[in-house]
Amino acid sequence: MYKFPIVELVDRYCIAKIKFEKLGDNKLELDFYADQLQEFDFDLIESDLNELTDLHRQVWDMEDDFKKFVVEKKYSLEEVGRRAIAVRDILNGRYIIKNRIAEKLNDPVRETKRYG
Repeated sequence: MYKFPIVELVDRYCIAKIKFEKLGDNKLELDFYADQLQEFDFDLIESDLNELTDLHRQVWDMEDDFKKFVVEKKYSLEEVGRRAIAVRDILNGRYIIKNRIAEKLNDPVRETKRYG
């Protein structure tokens, strides 16, 4: 069986879950990650998983809208910049949630990000 650090497993699971909701063509991928989560106390992390999924859903929707809009007409550089900053800000919250899940499940691997 493959073994991912929990910070990676929950991230990949949430993204696969959204992809399945939106496109429905990745059941095998979703099951792969869901099976690995079975060994953990799901009740302990369920609200965190929901919060992480919501963050990824926001990014998916922003990027999806952006891609569809670009096909019709181009965004100004200001709008591209605003959206890039918004996506960055949303995703910054993801590290906090992922590390909180790792802490709850006693996984020693944590994700850190440093800018600058």
